[in-house]
Order: sequence, then C-alpha cells, then structure tokens
Amino acid sequence: MADTTVKVDSEVRDRLAAVAAAHGKSLRAFLGELAAQEENHLKLAEATAIFREVVRQPGIAEAFDAAFPEEAPDAAGLTGQAA
Repeated sequence: MADTTVKVDSEVRDRLAAVAAAHGKSLRAFLGELAAQEENHLKLAEATAIFREVVRQPGIAEAFDAAFPEEAPDAAGLTGQAA
C-alpha cells in the first residue's frame, strides 16, 4: 500500500504517538489497529440493532425456544442447565 499524509495538530500527533508507545507499537501500527477496532465497533453496533429489531417481532422467542429446547429458560429464568 502506498503511504499518505494525514494532517493533524502536533498536539494530537504527540498524544497518539504517546498512546501507541504505551502499547509498544509504532504510530502506523497503532492507527491501523485503531481503524480496525472502530470498523468492528460500527459493524457490531449495526448487528446489535438488527438483532434487537428481530427479537422484538412476535413469536421469535417462542420459535427459538421450540427449536432449541435445551436453551429455553426454566421456571427460574435460567438457561442451558446441564443435566
């Protein structure tokens, strides 16, 4: 990949470099990992929103319990109890 330049205030650059160094990483490696983490966070937030919408639909929880009875909650609300 080709290198590029990102313009930030020197204070921001110094803060990022200090955090990277505290993690034992170069600023380049740290920013790459930070970008990946943020991408994953965005994907997880989207998946969570979709999941919450799906489980709000009537009958979904009951259908799940019927399909996976071993994971259905018992009278105490506990799931997946070992025999």
